[in-house]
Amino acid sequence: MADLTHLNADGGAHMVDVSAKADTAREAIAEGRISMSAEALDAVRAGNMKKGDVLGTARIAGIMAAKKTSDLIPLCHPLMLSKISVEFAYEATAIRVEARVRLNGPTGVEMEALTAVTVTLLTLYDMAKALDKSMLISDVRLLSKTGGKSGDWRA
Repeated sequence: MADLTHLNADGGAHMVDVSAKADTAREAIAEGRISMSAEALDAVRAGNMKKGDVLGTARIAGIMAAKKTSDLIPLCHPLMLSKISVEFAYEATAIRVEARVRLNGPTGVEMEALTAVTVTLLTLYDMAKALDKSMLISDVRLLSKTGGKSGDWRA
């Protein structure tokens, strides 16, 4: 089992010192989905929600969330992200969300990509809950990460 980098020698939580690590190009891609009723999905697709532009609002929420990850996850480093994208794909009974986050720096962006996806999904729920309170957020996961000492990884 790999050492847990966020624990010190005494087992206490601490922020990892990345000051000696070289900057490398890094990217992480995460995804998740929200299942909903046909009525809600049709309304989102048609742009007929009373709250306005559902996908546009959710995209902005995801981008903002990625930038605020270190405020939400206690031991994450504040990062100068160079790219955040949030994309949507309609499925038969769901909307799939994919977030891609990039930077050139000493630490990875997996948590930022996962945070972007999660907040995007929560925003979709908030925007469509008047039509379907039983929506299901699921399958949030990291798809890939590139860069850094540990190298590339794909699900």
